[in-house]
Amino acid sequence: MENTEEKYMRAALGQAALAYEDDEVPVGAVIVCNGRIIARAYNMTERLKDPTAHAEMQAITMATEHLGGKYLTECELYVTVEPCPMCAAALGWAQIRKVVYGAPDPKKGFTLYSPSLLHPKTSVVSGVLAEECARLMSDFFKGKR
Repeated sequence: MENTEEKYMRAALGQAALAYEDDEVPVGAVIVCNGRIIARAYNMTERLKDPTAHAEMQAITMATEHLGGKYLTECELYVTVEPCPMCAAALGWAQIRKVVYGAPDPKKGFTLYSPSLLHPKTSVVSGVLAEECARLMSDFFKGKR
């Protein structure tokens, strides 16, 4: 039986697949609150012509709008690739309870620069369905070369 983290990461992978179809870097994210997905998003930097339109940023906006407040202290983010420093800082400001990511980002992942960008109470889980998450990224970039 699939565990909860894998279940929600599969939902994030579904969002990443939508990004792939839209010729966006295939990163997907979902935010879960009280066992329910309250936000689903994927990278939209090309479509919106906005370098800040990462999956995590889109999901934060949706989740805070859904909850009617700026804090996500009871929520978890599931994202297919390790957040960049910009997204990690935004998650820190939102005080998200937990960040779960699939594939590491060896070039721009937040842990390379400053793991303290997240709120001190935020827990982090890495490597959930990492191979599937990484494969989607590598397939996307192979097609670009």
